[in-house]
Amino acid sequence: MEAHTGHPRRWQILGVMVFSLLAVVLDNTILNVAIKTIADPVHGLGATQSQLEWAMNSYTLVFAGLLFTFGVLGDRYGRKRMLMAGMLLFGLASLASAYSQDPTQLIAARALMGFGGAAIMPATLAIISNVFPIHERGKAIGIWAGGVGIAVAIGPITGGLLLEHFWWGSVFLVNVPIVLLSLILIGSLVPDSKDPNRSALDPIGVLLSIAGLVSLVYGIVKVSDLGTFADVSVVVPSLVGLAILAIFVWWERRTDHPAFDVRNFRNAGFSTAIASVGLVFFAAMGVMFFLAFYWQIVRGYSPLQSGALVLPFAAAQLIFAPRSARMVQRYGAKAVGTVAMLVITAALAAYSVIDVDTPVWIILALGFVQGAAMANIMPPATTAIMNALPREKAGVGSSMSNVVRQVGGTLGIAILGAVLSASYRNGMEGKVGALPEQIRTVVTESISGAAGVAAHLGPRGAALMSAADDAFVAGIHWAALGSAFVALIGAVVVARWMPGRSAVTVQVEKSELEKEAAVV
Repeated sequence: MEAHTGHPRRWQILGVMVFSLLAVVLDNTILNVAIKTIADPVHGLGATQSQLEWAMNSYTLVFAGLLFTFGVLGDRYGRKRMLMAGMLLFGLASLASAYSQDPTQLIAARALMGFGGAAIMPATLAIISNVFPIHERGKAIGIWAGGVGIAVAIGPITGGLLLEHFWWGSVFLVNVPIVLLSLILIGSLVPDSKDPNRSALDPIGVLLSIAGLVSLVYGIVKVSDLGTFADVSVVVPSLVGLAILAIFVWWERRTDHPAFDVRNFRNAGFSTAIASVGLVFFAAMGVMFFLAFYWQIVRGYSPLQSGALVLPFAAAQLIFAPRSARMVQRYGAKAVGTVAMLVITAALAAYSVIDVDTPVWIILALGFVQGAAMANIMPPATTAIMNALPREKAGVGSSMSNVVRQVGGTLGIAILGAVLSASYRNGMEGKVGALPEQIRTVVTESISGAAGVAAHLGPRGAALMSAADDAFVAGIHWAALGSAFVALIGAVVVARWMPGRSAVTVQVEKSELEKEAAVV
């Protein structure tokens, strides 16, 4: 009967899963607010730009590299066990981050947080897929996605409030009570589940996935660090990572106990959903990341105010994500997904006309529209991914979704960031000739550098900052057009290959029958 009715406490379990994920999502957004404070030699750790980048990248590398591995291990040894281990490690690493005495300690602690986060993220979605019957799964994943959207908005606001009243380490320390409460709730409410068919482990496939993902993501984040693709530290690890992942696919096709059955990519719904997740996050994350600099530096808002300006996007997620399953049932995944991708394309393209003094309400309205559209593509795509795989492989399906989401977002920030940086540098050339060469390099490298220099130039600083603002906004225009183009590709992919309404209905009914037969 479980295959038809689901777990009797499934809605409470869903709440626990959303709450457990809160710490991970909060941490991903809250650190952006604390960067300036951590760099301060008096009130922070005096971290250099390179050290700050590695405080962020160490987490990203470990998190992305181990997502797939922990999905596999959760399916084999138990998702509840993996979730609790991840929460415990994440809490301890947060504590270590909060009390780091120097940037090196912070970088190491952040890497451990990535380790814990990689165990948490796939387990939450896998547990949801196991406790909910297939006809309720879309709604449950929609609520899960809405909770993630709210956490994205809460992060900067929470960070701003903490930094106004406490020291920089409080942005990490806030994770500890969330972790402790989550461990209590998970231990008392959440059932364990794992693959009943205990096949042989695939250590070669797991190691190949780790090596390939870490190498690829390292190459991607180096693009963000250097602002260029034409560097050996970008090209070599990226190509090595792609080569290792190709070997991973080759190995998985030939082994009789694969960590992931690559034949699942023959399923049009699964492949299209995976592609749409990657393309959406590539397109959206780059622009959302750079809007934080626009709010704080160009418009002069505080970290707390900048965090509050994300609320319309989060509110749209909260309102529309839980309703996305009903939209798919009524109009079909192809129609809903295509329209959502086209709306995202239009919203991202609209950022190409914002200016230094564009009315704030217009940008907030764009954020709301973008959030509403993403709420109608991400939950259905995630549901399609989870429904395409048997329940005993829910951890692998969840990790695959999250790997593509993480790599897509990281790639979007890196590539669109390189576009923005190149445009900014071109815009500043010829406007800094009166400055000493060393200062000139700082000003043309980033708008943050220009703001720091302008603050010490007195009256001349205003003119320099005006030029930097104009150059940065021009860069946002190019990045926005690039992101809109990628979103348009996503719309074409969904319109061309996403199964229609009837195909989805047949697939759901077939899956239900197979699972009920398995229970009997």
